[in-house]
Amino acid sequence: MFVDREKELRALRERWKRGKAELIIVYGRRRVGKTAILKEFLGEAGGVYLLGRQQSEMDHLRRFSQVLAEHFGDKFVEKSPFTNWDAFFEYIHQKAVKERVTVVFDEFPYVVAGSPHLPSVVQDYWDSKLHSTKVFMVLCGSSIGMMEELLGARSPLYGRRTGQIQVKPFPFSSARLFFPRYDFREQIVAYAILGGTPGYLVQFEDKLSVFDNIREKILRTDAFLYQDPVFVLREEVKEPRYYFSILRAIAHGRTKLGEIINATGLPRGLVAKYLSTLSDLQIVEREVPVTERRPEKSRRGIYKIRNNYFRFWFRYVHTHMDEIEMGETGYVMKAIRRDINTFVSQTFEDVCREALQKLNVSRKLPFTFTKMGRWWRGDQEIDVVAVNQETGEMLIAECKWREKPASPRDIADMMRKAENVEWTGGEGEKHFAYFSSGGFTEAALGLCKEEKMLAFDLAALEEVFSEGRTSAMKGKTPQQVQD
Repeated sequence: MFVDREKELRALRERWKRGKAELIIVYGRRRVGKTAILKEFLGEAGGVYLLGRQQSEMDHLRRFSQVLAEHFGDKFVEKSPFTNWDAFFEYIHQKAVKERVTVVFDEFPYVVAGSPHLPSVVQDYWDSKLHSTKVFMVLCGSSIGMMEELLGARSPLYGRRTGQIQVKPFPFSSARLFFPRYDFREQIVAYAILGGTPGYLVQFEDKLSVFDNIREKILRTDAFLYQDPVFVLREEVKEPRYYFSILRAIAHGRTKLGEIINATGLPRGLVAKYLSTLSDLQIVEREVPVTERRPEKSRRGIYKIRNNYFRFWFRYVHTHMDEIEMGETGYVMKAIRRDINTFVSQTFEDVCREALQKLNVSRKLPFTFTKMGRWWRGDQEIDVVAVNQETGEMLIAECKWREKPASPRDIADMMRKAENVEWTGGEGEKHFAYFSSGGFTEAALGLCKEEKMLAFDLAALEEVFSEGRTSAMKGKTPQQVQD
Protein backbone atom coordinates (compact mmCIF):
# COMPACT_ATOMS: atom_id res chain seq x y z
CA MET A 1 0.00 0.00 0.00
CA PHE A 2 1.55 3.30 -1.08
CA VAL A 3 1.82 6.15 1.41
CA ASP A 4 -0.86 8.02 -0.54
CA ARG A 5 -3.46 5.51 0.69
CA GLU A 6 -2.27 5.90 4.26
CA LYS A 7 -4.18 9.18 4.37
CA GLU A 8 -7.49 7.43 3.72
CA LEU A 9 -6.67 4.59 6.12
CA ARG A 10 -5.63 7.03 8.82
CA ALA A 11 -8.90 8.93 8.46
CA LEU A 12 -10.88 5.70 8.89
CA ARG A 13 -8.75 4.54 11.84
CA GLU A 14 -9.03 7.84 13.70
CA ARG A 15 -12.80 8.00 13.34
CA TRP A 16 -13.18 4.37 14.33
CA LYS A 17 -11.16 4.86 17.53
CA ARG A 18 -13.48 7.61 18.73
CA GLY A 19 -16.10 4.99 19.51
CA LYS A 20 -18.94 7.26 18.41
CA ALA A 21 -21.55 6.55 15.76
CA GLU A 22 -20.15 7.27 12.30
CA LEU A 23 -21.72 7.27 8.84
CA ILE A 24 -18.89 7.63 6.32
CA ILE A 25 -19.29 8.03 2.55
CA VAL A 26 -16.35 6.63 0.53
CA TYR A 27 -16.42 7.22 -3.22
CA GLY A 28 -14.19 7.42 -6.27
CA ARG A 29 -13.88 6.25 -9.85
CA ARG A 30 -13.94 2.49 -10.53
CA ARG A 31 -10.52 0.73 -10.39
CA VAL A 32 -9.11 3.43 -8.08
CA GLY A 33 -8.57 1.12 -5.10
CA LYS A 34 -11.49 1.79 -2.74
CA THR A 35 -12.16 -1.86 -1.99
CA ALA A 36 -8.50 -2.55 -1.19
CA ILE A 37 -8.52 0.31 1.34
CA LEU A 38 -11.74 -0.87 2.98
CA LYS A 39 -10.62 -4.49 3.21
CA GLU A 40 -7.31 -3.46 4.74
CA PHE A 41 -9.18 -1.33 7.26
CA LEU A 42 -11.56 -4.20 8.09
CA GLY A 43 -8.56 -6.49 8.53
CA GLU A 44 -7.42 -4.19 11.33
CA ALA A 45 -10.74 -3.15 12.88
CA GLY A 46 -12.88 -6.21 12.25
CA GLY A 47 -16.43 -5.99 10.97
CA VAL A 48 -18.64 -7.11 8.11
CA TYR A 49 -18.13 -6.48 4.43
CA LEU A 50 -21.31 -6.38 2.36
CA LEU A 51 -20.85 -6.23 -1.42
CA GLY A 52 -23.70 -4.90 -3.53
CA ARG A 53 -24.55 -6.65 -6.78
CA GLN A 54 -27.01 -6.13 -9.60
CA GLN A 55 -29.67 -8.27 -7.96
CA SER A 56 -32.99 -7.99 -6.17
CA GLU A 57 -33.70 -6.69 -2.68
CA MET A 58 -34.47 -10.17 -1.35
CA ASP A 59 -31.24 -11.60 -2.77
CA HIS A 60 -29.27 -8.84 -1.04
CA LEU A 61 -31.07 -9.39 2.26
CA ARG A 62 -30.49 -13.16 2.17
CA ARG A 63 -26.82 -12.80 1.37
CA PHE A 64 -26.21 -10.00 3.89
CA SER A 65 -28.06 -12.01 6.55
CA GLN A 66 -25.64 -14.88 6.08
CA VAL A 67 -22.64 -12.56 6.43
CA LEU A 68 -24.03 -11.12 9.68
CA ALA A 69 -24.93 -14.58 10.99
CA GLU A 70 -21.40 -15.83 10.38
CA HIS A 71 -19.80 -12.74 11.91
CA PHE A 72 -21.89 -12.81 15.10
CA GLY A 73 -22.24 -16.59 15.30
CA ASP A 74 -26.02 -16.26 15.15
CA LYS A 75 -27.72 -19.56 14.15
CA PHE A 76 -31.19 -18.01 14.22
CA VAL A 77 -30.35 -15.38 11.58
CA GLU A 78 -28.58 -18.06 9.56
CA LYS A 79 -31.81 -20.10 9.40
CA SER A 80 -34.20 -17.12 9.23
CA PRO A 81 -32.78 -14.38 6.98
CA PHE A 82 -34.14 -10.83 7.18
CA THR A 83 -37.03 -10.12 4.87
CA ASN A 84 -36.88 -6.31 4.96
CA TRP A 85 -34.42 -3.53 5.66
CA ASP A 86 -36.16 -2.49 8.88
CA ALA A 87 -35.36 -5.87 10.40
CA PHE A 88 -31.80 -5.69 9.10
CA PHE A 89 -31.06 -2.29 10.63
CA GLU A 90 -32.89 -3.10 13.85
CA TYR A 91 -30.49 -6.04 14.25
CA ILE A 92 -27.50 -3.74 13.63
CA HIS A 93 -28.93 -1.29 16.16
CA GLN A 94 -29.28 -3.91 18.89
CA LYS A 95 -25.72 -5.12 18.39
CA ALA A 96 -24.22 -1.63 18.20
CA VAL A 97 -25.76 -0.47 21.47
CA LYS A 98 -23.27 -2.60 23.41
CA GLU A 99 -20.22 -2.90 21.15
CA ARG A 100 -18.40 -1.30 18.24
CA VAL A 101 -20.02 -2.71 15.08
CA THR A 102 -18.37 -1.96 11.77
CA VAL A 103 -20.46 -2.41 8.63
CA VAL A 104 -19.12 -1.65 5.15
CA PHE A 105 -21.52 -1.49 2.20
CA ASP A 106 -19.37 -1.70 -0.92
CA GLU A 107 -20.96 -0.85 -4.28
CA PHE A 108 -23.85 0.68 -2.35
CA PRO A 109 -25.47 2.08 -5.56
CA TYR A 110 -26.15 -1.51 -6.68
CA VAL A 111 -28.04 -2.15 -3.44
CA VAL A 112 -30.01 1.07 -3.89
CA ALA A 113 -30.87 0.11 -7.48
CA GLY A 114 -32.68 -2.97 -6.11
CA SER A 115 -34.11 -1.05 -3.14
CA PRO A 116 -34.73 2.60 -4.14
CA HIS A 117 -36.19 3.36 -0.71
CA LEU A 118 -33.04 2.21 1.13
CA PRO A 119 -31.48 5.70 1.67
CA SER A 120 -34.68 6.82 3.42
CA VAL A 121 -34.59 3.69 5.61
CA VAL A 122 -30.99 4.46 6.58
CA GLN A 123 -32.03 8.05 7.32
CA ASP A 124 -34.89 6.91 9.55
CA TYR A 125 -32.77 4.48 11.57
CA TRP A 126 -29.87 6.90 11.81
CA ASP A 127 -32.08 9.68 13.17
CA SER A 128 -34.12 7.52 15.53
CA LYS A 129 -31.63 4.92 16.77
CA LEU A 130 -28.22 4.44 15.19
CA HIS A 131 -26.80 7.91 15.87
CA SER A 132 -26.65 7.12 19.60
CA THR A 133 -24.95 3.71 19.23
CA LYS A 134 -21.38 2.57 18.54
CA VAL A 135 -22.03 1.73 14.90
CA PHE A 136 -19.36 2.51 12.30
CA MET A 137 -21.08 2.41 8.90
CA VAL A 138 -19.38 2.99 5.56
CA LEU A 139 -21.29 3.47 2.30
CA CYS A 140 -18.98 3.05 -0.68
CA GLY A 141 -19.59 3.29 -4.41
CA SER A 142 -17.94 3.66 -7.80
CA SER A 143 -20.78 5.43 -9.58
CA ILE A 144 -19.76 9.06 -9.19
CA GLY A 145 -23.22 10.20 -10.20
CA MET A 146 -24.99 8.09 -7.59
CA MET A 147 -22.50 8.89 -4.82
CA GLU A 148 -22.75 12.61 -5.53
CA GLU A 149 -26.52 12.25 -5.20
CA LEU A 150 -26.01 10.71 -1.75
CA LEU A 151 -23.92 13.73 -0.79
CA GLY A 152 -26.40 16.21 -2.29
CA ALA A 153 -29.00 18.34 -0.54
CA ARG A 154 -31.88 16.31 -2.00
CA SER A 155 -30.64 13.00 -0.61
CA PRO A 156 -32.31 11.55 2.50
CA LEU A 157 -28.79 11.09 3.86
CA TYR A 158 -27.92 14.77 3.48
CA GLY A 159 -26.72 16.09 6.82
CA ARG A 160 -26.48 12.58 8.32
CA ARG A 161 -23.04 11.61 7.13
CA THR A 162 -20.30 12.29 9.65
CA GLY A 163 -17.56 12.32 7.03
CA GLN A 164 -16.67 11.54 3.44
CA ILE A 165 -13.54 10.29 1.72
CA GLN A 166 -12.95 10.66 -2.00
CA VAL A 167 -10.37 8.16 -3.19
CA LYS A 168 -8.49 9.73 -6.08
CA PRO A 169 -6.07 8.27 -8.64
CA PHE A 170 -2.39 8.18 -7.74
CA PRO A 171 -0.26 11.17 -8.67
CA PHE A 172 2.75 10.54 -10.90
CA SER A 173 5.06 10.31 -7.87
CA SER A 174 3.27 7.11 -6.80
CA ALA A 175 2.19 5.78 -10.19
CA ARG A 176 5.81 5.60 -11.37
CA LEU A 177 6.57 3.12 -8.58
CA PHE A 178 4.50 0.51 -10.41
CA PHE A 179 7.30 0.36 -13.01
CA PRO A 180 10.64 0.07 -11.18
CA ARG A 181 12.37 -1.45 -14.24
CA TYR A 182 11.52 1.52 -16.45
CA ASP A 183 13.78 4.53 -16.62
CA PHE A 184 12.31 7.91 -15.73
CA ARG A 185 11.34 8.76 -19.32
CA GLU A 186 9.50 5.47 -19.76
CA GLN A 187 7.69 6.02 -16.45
CA ILE A 188 6.38 9.34 -17.73
CA VAL A 189 5.18 7.74 -20.97
CA ALA A 190 3.46 4.90 -19.09
CA TYR A 191 1.77 7.43 -16.81
CA ALA A 192 0.64 9.47 -19.82
CA ILE A 193 -1.09 6.35 -21.16
CA LEU A 194 -2.53 4.84 -17.97
CA GLY A 195 -2.87 7.74 -15.56
CA GLY A 196 -2.97 7.07 -11.84
CA THR A 197 -5.73 4.47 -11.63
CA PRO A 198 -4.28 1.40 -9.84
CA GLY A 199 -6.56 -0.99 -11.73
CA TYR A 200 -5.01 0.21 -14.98
CA LEU A 201 -1.44 0.53 -13.75
CA VAL A 202 -1.24 -3.13 -12.72
CA GLN A 203 -2.08 -4.22 -16.26
CA PHE A 204 1.30 -3.13 -17.65
CA GLU A 205 4.40 -5.27 -17.09
CA ASP A 206 7.66 -3.35 -16.93
CA LYS A 207 9.55 -6.38 -18.26
CA LEU A 208 7.93 -5.41 -21.57
CA SER A 209 8.52 -2.13 -23.37
CA VAL A 210 5.82 0.52 -23.26
CA PHE A 211 4.88 -0.16 -26.88
CA ASP A 212 4.78 -3.93 -26.35
CA ASN A 213 2.44 -3.31 -23.43
CA ILE A 214 0.19 -1.16 -25.60
CA ARG A 215 0.00 -3.89 -28.21
CA GLU A 216 -0.55 -6.75 -25.73
CA LYS A 217 -2.52 -5.07 -22.93
CA ILE A 218 -4.67 -2.54 -24.80
CA LEU A 219 -5.02 -3.37 -28.50
CA ARG A 220 -6.01 -7.00 -28.05
CA THR A 221 -9.79 -7.45 -28.11
CA ASP A 222 -9.63 -9.86 -25.16
CA ALA A 223 -7.56 -7.47 -23.00
CA PHE A 224 -9.03 -5.96 -19.85
CA LEU A 225 -8.11 -2.41 -20.93
CA TYR A 226 -9.57 -2.71 -24.41
CA GLN A 227 -13.20 -1.96 -23.49
CA ASP A 228 -13.06 -0.70 -19.91
CA PRO A 229 -13.91 2.98 -20.66
CA VAL A 230 -17.05 1.73 -22.42
CA PHE A 231 -18.14 -0.21 -19.34
CA VAL A 232 -17.43 2.75 -17.03
CA LEU A 233 -19.39 5.22 -19.14
CA ARG A 234 -22.35 2.89 -19.65
CA GLU A 235 -22.61 2.61 -15.90
CA GLU A 236 -22.83 6.38 -15.52
CA VAL A 237 -24.86 7.66 -18.50
CA LYS A 238 -27.94 6.62 -20.45
CA GLU A 239 -26.91 7.67 -23.97
CA PRO A 240 -23.19 6.88 -24.17
CA ARG A 241 -22.90 7.38 -27.95
CA TYR A 242 -23.24 11.17 -27.62
CA TYR A 243 -20.75 11.25 -24.77
CA PHE A 244 -18.36 9.13 -26.84
CA SER A 245 -18.51 11.68 -29.66
CA ILE A 246 -17.76 14.56 -27.31
CA LEU A 247 -14.88 12.75 -25.58
CA ARG A 248 -13.37 11.70 -28.90
CA ALA A 249 -13.48 15.32 -30.10
CA ILE A 250 -11.71 16.55 -26.96
CA ALA A 251 -9.13 13.75 -27.16
CA HIS A 252 -8.28 14.91 -30.69
CA GLY A 253 -7.66 18.50 -29.62
CA ARG A 254 -11.10 20.07 -30.07
CA THR A 255 -11.13 21.68 -26.66
CA LYS A 256 -13.23 24.82 -27.15
CA LEU A 257 -17.02 24.63 -27.01
CA GLY A 258 -17.41 25.75 -30.61
CA GLU A 259 -14.83 23.22 -31.81
CA ILE A 260 -16.61 20.40 -29.98
CA ILE A 261 -19.94 21.43 -31.53
CA ASN A 262 -18.43 21.47 -35.02
CA ALA A 263 -16.64 18.13 -34.53
CA THR A 264 -19.69 16.28 -33.20
CA GLY A 265 -22.44 17.96 -35.21
CA LEU A 266 -24.57 18.09 -32.05
CA PRO A 267 -26.68 21.14 -31.07
CA ARG A 268 -25.00 23.68 -28.80
CA GLY A 269 -27.44 23.15 -25.94
CA LEU A 270 -26.99 19.38 -26.04
CA VAL A 271 -23.19 19.64 -26.04
CA ALA A 272 -23.28 22.07 -23.11
CA LYS A 273 -25.59 19.73 -21.20
CA TYR A 274 -23.40 16.67 -21.80
CA LEU A 275 -20.22 18.56 -20.94
CA SER A 276 -21.84 19.59 -17.67
CA THR A 277 -22.67 15.95 -16.93
CA LEU A 278 -19.15 14.81 -17.81
CA SER A 279 -17.76 17.48 -15.50
CA ASP A 280 -20.04 16.34 -12.68
CA LEU A 281 -18.82 12.78 -13.26
CA GLN A 282 -15.20 14.02 -13.02
CA ILE A 283 -14.39 12.71 -16.50
CA VAL A 284 -13.97 16.14 -18.09
CA GLU A 285 -12.80 19.41 -16.54
CA ARG A 286 -13.05 23.00 -17.71
CA GLU A 287 -9.81 24.97 -17.62
CA VAL A 288 -9.36 28.75 -17.80
CA PRO A 289 -6.18 30.86 -17.73
CA VAL A 290 -4.84 30.92 -14.18
CA THR A 291 -4.81 34.72 -14.14
CA GLU A 292 -8.57 35.04 -14.67
CA ARG A 293 -10.14 36.85 -11.74
CA ARG A 294 -13.57 35.25 -12.15
CA PRO A 295 -12.91 31.85 -13.76
CA GLU A 296 -16.54 30.74 -13.55
CA LYS A 297 -17.51 33.70 -15.77
CA SER A 298 -14.60 33.46 -18.20
CA ARG A 299 -15.32 32.92 -21.90
CA ARG A 300 -11.80 31.62 -22.48
CA GLY A 301 -12.44 28.20 -20.99
CA ILE A 302 -11.41 24.98 -22.69
CA TYR A 303 -12.25 21.35 -21.88
CA LYS A 304 -9.83 18.55 -20.99
CA ILE A 305 -10.25 14.84 -20.27
CA ARG A 306 -9.12 14.35 -16.67
CA ASN A 307 -8.28 10.65 -16.88
CA ASN A 308 -5.12 9.90 -18.88
CA TYR A 309 -6.29 6.48 -20.00
CA PHE A 310 -9.64 7.83 -21.21
CA ARG A 311 -7.72 10.43 -23.20
CA PHE A 312 -5.48 7.73 -24.72
CA TRP A 313 -8.40 5.38 -25.38
CA PHE A 314 -10.55 7.96 -27.15
CA ARG A 315 -7.61 9.21 -29.18
CA TYR A 316 -6.31 5.85 -30.40
CA VAL A 317 -8.53 2.89 -29.49
CA HIS A 318 -12.01 4.30 -30.12
CA THR A 319 -10.78 5.97 -33.31
CA HIS A 320 -9.26 2.75 -34.68
CA MET A 321 -11.68 0.17 -33.31
CA ASP A 322 -12.55 -1.19 -36.77
CA GLU A 323 -8.89 -1.86 -37.54
CA ILE A 324 -8.33 -3.46 -34.14
CA GLU A 325 -11.34 -5.74 -34.54
CA MET A 326 -9.94 -6.82 -37.92
CA GLY A 327 -6.57 -7.61 -36.36
CA GLU A 328 -4.78 -4.67 -38.03
CA THR A 329 -2.97 -3.65 -34.85
CA GLY A 330 0.23 -2.93 -36.75
CA TYR A 331 -1.47 0.02 -38.46
CA VAL A 332 -2.69 1.36 -35.13
CA MET A 333 0.74 0.93 -33.53
CA LYS A 334 2.31 3.00 -36.32
CA ALA A 335 -0.17 5.80 -35.64
CA ILE A 336 0.60 5.68 -31.91
CA ARG A 337 4.38 5.66 -32.42
CA ARG A 338 4.15 8.57 -34.84
CA ASP A 339 2.06 10.65 -32.44
CA ILE A 340 3.22 9.55 -29.01
CA ASN A 341 5.48 12.51 -28.21
CA THR A 342 2.70 14.98 -28.96
CA PHE A 343 0.36 12.94 -26.78
CA VAL A 344 2.81 12.69 -23.87
CA SER A 345 3.59 16.42 -23.92
CA GLN A 346 0.32 17.28 -22.15
CA THR A 347 1.04 14.81 -19.35
CA PHE A 348 4.61 16.10 -19.09
CA GLU A 349 3.15 19.48 -18.15
CA ASP A 350 1.18 17.76 -15.38
CA VAL A 351 4.32 16.02 -14.13
CA CYS A 352 6.21 19.32 -14.07
CA ARG A 353 3.39 20.98 -12.14
CA GLU A 354 3.45 18.14 -9.63
CA ALA A 355 7.20 18.61 -9.21
CA LEU A 356 6.74 22.34 -8.64
CA GLN A 357 4.06 21.60 -6.06
CA LYS A 358 6.49 19.33 -4.20
CA LEU A 359 9.19 22.00 -4.30
CA ASN A 360 6.66 24.58 -3.17
CA VAL A 361 5.62 22.52 -0.13
CA SER A 362 9.25 21.93 0.83
CA ARG A 363 10.05 25.65 0.36
CA LYS A 364 12.72 25.05 -2.29
CA LEU A 365 11.48 27.71 -4.71
CA PRO A 366 12.33 31.44 -4.65
CA PHE A 367 8.86 32.14 -3.21
CA THR A 368 5.73 30.27 -2.10
CA PHE A 369 2.90 30.18 -4.61
CA THR A 370 -0.78 29.80 -3.74
CA LYS A 371 -2.26 29.13 -7.19
CA MET A 372 -1.00 27.36 -10.30
CA GLY A 373 -2.26 26.63 -13.80
CA ARG A 374 -1.78 27.41 -17.49
CA TRP A 375 -2.02 30.79 -19.21
CA TRP A 376 -2.98 31.72 -22.76
CA ARG A 377 -4.08 34.73 -24.76
CA GLY A 378 -4.62 34.58 -28.50
CA ASP A 379 -1.80 32.49 -29.95
CA GLN A 380 0.43 33.04 -26.90
CA GLU A 381 0.58 30.24 -24.33
CA ILE A 382 2.59 29.49 -21.19
CA ASP A 383 2.55 25.95 -19.82
CA VAL A 384 2.77 26.85 -16.12
CA VAL A 385 2.09 30.05 -14.24
CA ALA A 386 2.19 29.91 -10.44
CA VAL A 387 1.30 33.01 -8.42
CA ASN A 388 1.24 34.21 -4.85
CA GLN A 389 -2.14 35.90 -4.59
CA GLU A 390 -0.99 38.18 -1.77
CA THR A 391 2.40 39.40 -3.00
CA GLY A 392 1.76 39.16 -6.75
CA GLU A 393 4.98 37.14 -7.26
CA MET A 394 4.98 34.76 -10.21
CA LEU A 395 6.76 31.66 -11.44
CA ILE A 396 6.52 31.27 -15.21
CA ALA A 397 7.60 27.93 -16.67
CA GLU A 398 7.75 26.12 -19.99
CA CYS A 399 7.61 22.31 -20.28
CA LYS A 400 9.01 20.80 -23.48
CA TRP A 401 8.76 17.08 -24.18
CA ARG A 402 11.13 16.40 -27.07
CA GLU A 403 14.39 14.70 -28.00
CA LYS A 404 16.56 17.70 -28.83
CA PRO A 405 18.05 19.92 -26.13
CA ALA A 406 16.68 23.37 -25.43
CA SER A 407 18.60 26.16 -27.17
CA PRO A 408 19.17 29.83 -26.26
CA ARG A 409 16.47 30.70 -28.77
CA ASP A 410 13.96 28.54 -26.86
CA ILE A 411 14.82 30.33 -23.63
CA ALA A 412 14.58 33.74 -25.28
CA ASP A 413 11.20 32.88 -26.85
CA MET A 414 9.84 31.97 -23.46
CA MET A 415 11.11 35.21 -21.91
CA ARG A 416 9.36 37.21 -24.62
CA LYS A 417 6.07 35.43 -24.04
CA ALA A 418 6.44 35.88 -20.29
CA GLU A 419 6.34 39.66 -20.72
CA ASN A 420 2.65 39.37 -21.65
CA VAL A 421 1.65 37.54 -18.47
CA GLU A 422 0.15 39.83 -15.86
CA TRP A 423 -1.43 39.13 -12.49
CA THR A 424 -4.06 41.62 -11.47
CA GLY A 425 -3.49 40.87 -7.80
CA GLY A 426 -0.22 42.79 -7.66
CA GLU A 427 3.06 43.63 -9.34
CA GLY A 428 5.40 41.18 -7.64
CA GLU A 429 8.69 39.81 -8.95
CA LYS A 430 8.66 37.30 -11.81
CA HIS A 431 10.67 34.07 -11.53
CA PHE A 432 11.28 31.57 -14.32
CA ALA A 433 11.77 27.83 -14.88
CA TYR A 434 12.31 25.69 -17.95
CA PHE A 435 11.68 21.92 -18.14
CA SER A 436 13.26 20.13 -21.10
CA SER A 437 13.13 16.35 -21.50
CA GLY A 438 15.93 16.63 -24.07
CA GLY A 439 18.21 18.61 -21.76
CA PHE A 440 19.94 21.89 -22.57
CA THR A 441 22.80 23.06 -24.73
CA GLU A 442 25.69 24.66 -22.86
CA ALA A 443 24.71 28.04 -24.26
CA ALA A 444 21.11 27.56 -23.10
CA LEU A 445 22.27 26.71 -19.59
CA GLY A 446 24.40 29.82 -19.61
CA LEU A 447 21.40 31.94 -20.57
CA CYS A 448 19.32 30.28 -17.83
CA LYS A 449 21.90 31.37 -15.28
CA GLU A 450 21.92 34.91 -16.62
CA GLU A 451 18.15 35.09 -16.34
CA LYS A 452 18.20 33.35 -12.93
CA MET A 453 15.99 30.68 -14.46
CA LEU A 454 15.61 27.23 -12.86
CA ALA A 455 16.60 24.60 -15.43
CA PHE A 456 15.27 21.02 -15.20
CA ASP A 457 16.36 18.21 -17.48
CA LEU A 458 14.95 14.72 -16.82
CA ALA A 459 17.71 13.96 -14.30
CA ALA A 460 16.93 17.09 -12.27
CA LEU A 461 13.20 16.39 -12.50
CA GLU A 462 13.68 12.81 -11.36
CA GLU A 463 15.62 14.13 -8.39
CA VAL A 464 12.49 15.91 -7.19
CA PHE A 465 10.51 12.64 -7.24
CA SER A 466 13.22 10.39 -5.80
CA GLU A 467 12.39 9.84 -2.15
CA GLY A 468 15.72 8.25 -1.34
CA ARG A 469 17.67 11.22 -2.65
CA THR A 470 15.66 14.13 -1.29
CA SER A 471 18.38 14.90 1.24
CA ALA A 472 20.63 15.92 -1.65
CA MET A 473 18.29 18.82 -2.33
CA LYS A 474 18.01 20.06 1.22
CA GLY A 475 18.49 23.81 1.26
CA LYS A 476 19.28 23.95 -2.47
CA THR A 477 17.43 25.14 -5.54
CA PRO A 478 17.00 22.80 -8.56
CA GLN A 479 19.58 24.80 -10.47
CA GLN A 480 22.15 24.31 -7.70
CA VAL A 481 21.54 20.56 -7.65
CA GLN A 482 22.00 20.32 -11.39
CA ASP A 483 25.20 22.32 -11.20
